[in-house]
Amino acid sequence: MSKTKEIPVPDDVKGFTQVRLDVNLTDGKISKTKLSNEFCRDWIGGYGFGAKVLWDECPAGVDPLSPENVFVYAHGPFPGTILPTSSKYGVFAKSPLTGQFGMAISSGSVAAQARRAGINMIVIKGKAPEPVYMVVDDDDYYLVPCKDNLWGKGCWETEEILREEFQDQRLGVMTIGPGGERGGFMGCITNDRNRQAGRTGMGAVMGSKNLKAICFRGTKGISVAQPVEFFKLAKKLIKVANGPATAKYRDLGTPAGITSYNKLGMMPTFNHREGTWDKVDDGTFTGDILNQDWVVKKVACSQCSIGCDHITKIPKDHPNWPNLYSSIDQELCYSFGSACGNYDWPTVFKCVSLTDDLGIDAISGGVTAAMAMECYEEGIITKEDLGYELPFGSTVNLVRFTEEMILGKGFAGKIFGDGTREAGKRLEEMGKKNASYYGMHIKGLEMPAFDVHGMSSFAVGMSVSVRGACHLRNGSYGLDAKGNFDRFGYEKPVERGKAIKDLEDIYAIIDSYIVCKFTRGIYENDAEMAKVFELVTGIPMTDKSIQHRGEAIVNLSKCFNIREGWKREDDRPPERFFKQPHTRGPAKGVVLKEDGYQKLLSGYFEARGWDTKTGIPTDETLKALGLDFVIGKLKSAGGKS
Repeated sequence: MSKTKEIPVPDDVKGFTQVRLDVNLTDGKISKTKLSNEFCRDWIGGYGFGAKVLWDECPAGVDPLSPENVFVYAHGPFPGTILPTSSKYGVFAKSPLTGQFGMAISSGSVAAQARRAGINMIVIKGKAPEPVYMVVDDDDYYLVPCKDNLWGKGCWETEEILREEFQDQRLGVMTIGPGGERGGFMGCITNDRNRQAGRTGMGAVMGSKNLKAICFRGTKGISVAQPVEFFKLAKKLIKVANGPATAKYRDLGTPAGITSYNKLGMMPTFNHREGTWDKVDDGTFTGDILNQDWVVKKVACSQCSIGCDHITKIPKDHPNWPNLYSSIDQELCYSFGSACGNYDWPTVFKCVSLTDDLGIDAISGGVTAAMAMECYEEGIITKEDLGYELPFGSTVNLVRFTEEMILGKGFAGKIFGDGTREAGKRLEEMGKKNASYYGMHIKGLEMPAFDVHGMSSFAVGMSVSVRGACHLRNGSYGLDAKGNFDRFGYEKPVERGKAIKDLEDIYAIIDSYIVCKFTRGIYENDAEMAKVFELVTGIPMTDKSIQHRGEAIVNLSKCFNIREGWKREDDRPPERFFKQPHTRGPAKGVVLKEDGYQKLLSGYFEARGWDTKTGIPTDETLKALGLDFVIGKLKSAGGKS
């Protein structure tokens, strides 16, 4: 018997509204059903809800941009409560960028408004005959045609128009821009102007369904199982969240990491050719200078006591982009900054504003631009192709390239408009040999702001992420950065694998609750994290049972990938990390060793209870996690088992 089924479920579950909306865009029908108490117990919220629905309802082998793909909106039991950083939502679908499990998470006001409207999950299928947006206004659910007034507009203008339409500035709006409307694989979803569900192309899935936006407005109350005890614990967590545990995010924001990453030799520069940058060493491109010279405001999301969103402004006398505001974090300082060899802050700000407003993932967009720059310098693409020069360090031309890439215009849009993996394929079809070498992605998802030369644990941790290159599925960079293991070595493969697994399992719970990972350090231990779930929902949980559910969620999303054609060789960093060492810094002369990497990968599989050769979960592991319904159904859509 599954350990989960031993956990009793109260007759009256709190926290969750348990309302699921099913939307058939093809015929415009919307129906409402109730999520069972057992479903809430077993799948926790956001990520877990999305994983279960995609496994059950997304057809194997489906084209991600076809009407048959399933798009899921979900949040956990906490939005609208005083639990710190709990106004977060997730979106899930088969990814057009990776062809595997797609997920993206955003914060802001949307989840709180959706919870007040009484919604827990929306499952969207089909394709609208013409562009529409969806409204959830307490118990009113309906679709509104928007071909003439919203389609084609940027995310920011769309949000403003809808809030004006409803005469309510509190309206929660998640919307796509032209980048998602055209089905560009990097399409993202924007809400609250500066918050994005960015990764894996979820905006493209909305665009493929002719769904421009979803709006939420709610006035319903929220009840919790044990209000007095929850209030005490939440107040304690708020106090800790206002203290040293989150100070770096509040003070300098995530760009505080630029200097520390550079010292470790893991700040990706020139499309991951190097892991250090002289522009960081000399103080030109650091979190300190960003805050000192450019940040004008710090903003917090609903239910957040940190305020990590740092807003920059370009002065009114700037020759190119005067009075431009942008939201900047560490990943974007990398993607349009160091990865592109660009240390001109206004250029970074302008590129980020384009991606946020026109609607593509700013990480993938910047990494794709960096690939184009290296291809330009290597002679793979030329000025005649682009119509302009694009070496590393470009500024105005980087902005031009970015806009064309987003909108699918010109050579930039045609070749690079769907990310690095597709760009490599397209260039090689043109006879440009080895172009794919310069695409910094894993499983099709562009790499975040971490170079893994000399980061052997994290090379595995990032690679095994179910959604592709990702630092947010297990946080294993800390295992190397903090010295838990020799970051240049390959010893203790199973022990490392277990450390990665344990992080991945608890991160799956964080993404199911959903709360911000910046507050993962405010909980004393996993038991306290389990306790807050119990106090709100009334469902008994312990540190062991909550970790067990995290493990089940990771395994189920992994099984989705296997069904969609995943193979062991997909869990691997780009070839550059095995062949081309840094020429300076702590990782000078270092490359990943093939045999060492494979040993660590097998150690991770063993720690998970998966077949060490194939990476496929064993029947025994699936049974122990209550995933019996998966057994016998792992034959891939490509015909391989």
